[in-house]
Amino acid sequence: MSDPLHVHFEDLEIGQVLQLGACAVDEAAIEVFVTHFAPGWDLAYGAPDALVYALWSRLQSDKSAGWAQSKLLAVDGLRYMRNPPAGELLRGRMTVMGKDPVGDEKGIVIAQHDLLDEGGRLVFSCLTRGLFVRR
Repeated sequence: MSDPLHVHFEDLEIGQVLQLGACAVDEAAIEVFVTHFAPGWDLAYGAPDALVYALWSRLQSDKSAGWAQSKLLAVDGLRYMRNPPAGELLRGRMTVMGKDPVGDEKGIVIAQHDLLDEGGRLVFSCLTRGLFVRR
């Protein structure tokens, strides 16, 4: 990539893996989330699926904030493999699976996103399609 703050369609290659960063599963955040959005969820089970999605979404949006991505068109194929306990550190990664130019000014990038726990086990994954500006 020429400039990580201004990632354009041409800067991404099929098979390329980008690190999205890391975040900890915070016990207080789980408690607040469960109280407001998942009443009845047993805290002993760890973070509910919707909170896991929110953690991935935050990592993805923080990483792509400076990209020349005009919008995220779709999030598909969500897979929840496990509910991480409080204190677990999650790492996000994005793998470019495909690219499709759309005219001279835009292109669609298809990517797989994964959240991994400290042991490298899959916690969550999904597929996205994003619209990127072409140079």
